[in-house]
Amino acid sequence: MASMRTRYPAGISRNTVLLAFASLFADISSEMLYPILPIFLTQVLHASGSVVGVVEGIAEATQNVVQGFSGWLSDKLQKRKALALVGYFVSALGKPLMGIAAAWPGVLGGRFLDRFGAGFRSAPRDALIASSVSDEYRGRAFGLEGIGDNLGACLGPLLAVLLFLSFHVEIRRIFLLAIVPGLLAFLMILSVHERPVPVAAKSKIDVRLREFPVGYWKYLSVIAIFEIGNSSNSFLILQTKSVGASFAVTILIYAGFNLMAALISYPAGSLSDRFGRRNILVASFVIFFVAYLGFARTRSVVTIAFLFVFYGLFQGTFRSVGKALASDFVPELLRASAVGWYSAVVGLLELVASVVAGLLWDHLSHAAVFYYGAIFAIVGSVGLLFVPAERNRSTA
Repeated sequence: MASMRTRYPAGISRNTVLLAFASLFADISSEMLYPILPIFLTQVLHASGSVVGVVEGIAEATQNVVQGFSGWLSDKLQKRKALALVGYFVSALGKPLMGIAAAWPGVLGGRFLDRFGAGFRSAPRDALIASSVSDEYRGRAFGLEGIGDNLGACLGPLLAVLLFLSFHVEIRRIFLLAIVPGLLAFLMILSVHERPVPVAAKSKIDVRLREFPVGYWKYLSVIAIFEIGNSSNSFLILQTKSVGASFAVTILIYAGFNLMAALISYPAGSLSDRFGRRNILVASFVIFFVAYLGFARTRSVVTIAFLFVFYGLFQGTFRSVGKALASDFVPELLRASAVGWYSAVVGLLELVASVVAGLLWDHLSHAAVFYYGAIFAIVGSVGLLFVPAERNRSTA
């Protein structure tokens, strides 16, 4: 570790750089397809808004619930890199299956495999990030990975637009091409050095749950409440399209959202190291509330574009700081489990939120989806005030 500190700025190591590049390529692969997917479902396969909610809800729930299992397995085996490699490879293989689907259940199958792999890799990868730097710089390390993740999420849609408009690549072929950056992410993980943990973790999942401190459970409860209203971003994409934005403009706006998320990830993580994770998360929930309220009340493409990009501040902050706070509450041996169960709760409740959003979209109004999310953002913001503000340094 000492040699890493002489070559990299504080909070950055060779591993964190490689892991950030892995997230960059993986998200280029995923985000080439993410803004296309709801349009592909509704306009090519003629599925309803409820189907979009179900497909994306199941996909995101699968990803996050699998993280709970893979986090436990990673801690039990004390293997991070091998499990992450499996996840990156499986996720890459899921991409082409969506493109060859003749109906929405086929898309669901491919999306399920894609997100299963993403979930299987995430907790071991996050444990690698947390163990690659000293405790006081963990927010920066997660922020650097967030830059890679969100920058990939910006470049992916731009690549899709380039392929679609400039090279006239048929939309189904874009799904097939997405496997290439997915395999590049796999190669990045091959180069990561896994630092062995000297003490073996306990192997039973129920014991591990009992070992989590009260502060962790308070935090998880608040995240669960907030996530009840945090539906898939597919509804923001559909709303952007429904107010009159063209296909290309919609994807470019989505790319701008991810660029903003990439730009804020590292500063947000660094600020959370200095001023406390809870304070930064409260600010991100307020941003979510403002953006969702705006989506509910405007029909202007320009205003929607501004709000979508503004919403990127929430995305980048929540992704990096949320995981960092979850890992703060526990010792290193339980870190993958803590982040994994945190992600499992996020995924399960996002499934609920997305299904509810789909029903609201089809049977009440488009605006109702965003009013619904804004309400739970307020409740979550208040709930965060009751979460311990200081990190548990005795365990972390």
